[in-house]
Amino acid sequence: MSTRPAGLDEAVTSLSAGARRWIGLHAAYLDSPAARAELPVTPRVKALLQLAMLRRYWERCAPGDPDLARVTAVVEQVWRSGDFPRLLTLESRYTRQFELMYAALAPAGTADGAPRAVLARLTGGSYLTPGRKPPFLQLEARFYAEMAGAGHRFASYGDLYEASPLPRAGTLAPADLDGCLVAHTLFYLGDFGFRDPGLTGEDRDRALRVVERLTDHCVALGDWDVVAKLLLAQHCLGADPRRTPSGAAGLRMLAGAQAPDGAIPGRCAAERPPAGASSVEYFRKSYKVTLVVALMTLVVDGGRAQAPSLTGAASLREER
Repeated sequence: MSTRPAGLDEAVTSLSAGARRWIGLHAAYLDSPAARAELPVTPRVKALLQLAMLRRYWERCAPGDPDLARVTAVVEQVWRSGDFPRLLTLESRYTRQFELMYAALAPAGTADGAPRAVLARLTGGSYLTPGRKPPFLQLEARFYAEMAGAGHRFASYGDLYEASPLPRAGTLAPADLDGCLVAHTLFYLGDFGFRDPGLTGEDRDRALRVVERLTDHCVALGDWDVVAKLLLAQHCLGADPRRTPSGAAGLRMLAGAQAPDGAIPGRCAAERPPAGASSVEYFRKSYKVTLVVALMTLVVDGGRAQAPSLTGAASLREER
């Protein structure tokens, strides 16, 4: 007999269907002449990289989804574009981060050519070494390097976790924590829910308490974007957000925020597009958080069945 509060399975299914439908209908805009004219270049590049990340996990969770086919067509077209690698380099502070993601997220059939050349350049340089990167950026770079099949010189996931703020976050008030950083730390450790994050039982319980407190805090703030990330972080730690009080509250909040077209219209209620907003403004306000909700619900609803056991894998502390 299910212990989930009534209606939460339906809420996740409805959230997922609406968010995926909206992303599927609007993905092609990102690579259209209109988007090139109406959107700033760097945010558009980042949005396309995010779309490729969603596509990767969507394919693992719901490979037959017709909305996925639309997204895949856009991503494959962009990765075959001769101009896209140049766009990755236009904002110098993001160049190597974007290039690594581009190489790692190349769909099957597009990984040769430019993605391979970009990866070879990164591997031959210093980006895949610790250098002066803080632990979180090392963790992120290690995650994408391994996704791309590239050699690197970063510390183990266990050591990078210990160097992150998360092990000491239990002593801090939720308002003093960066919810995005906490969530993404767990995403990279746990491959967005498809790999054991490698924490001992005590460490896992401590991290889950932090994430649940943060979820409650962000629900109280009405922060739709960060709540969606924290629900996926709960899943990465082996919890079902439909069964935790904070997760249930977050799911109900997101279900209440979803517009009839399936979008989550803004990072929070205060940023909801005004009545009469242009289609471009509506898209820019809605895209990222709708994509995060699509990813979260896909993995929460279907990812665990395909994930490795969270109790049988070796701790990342043993991995070097």
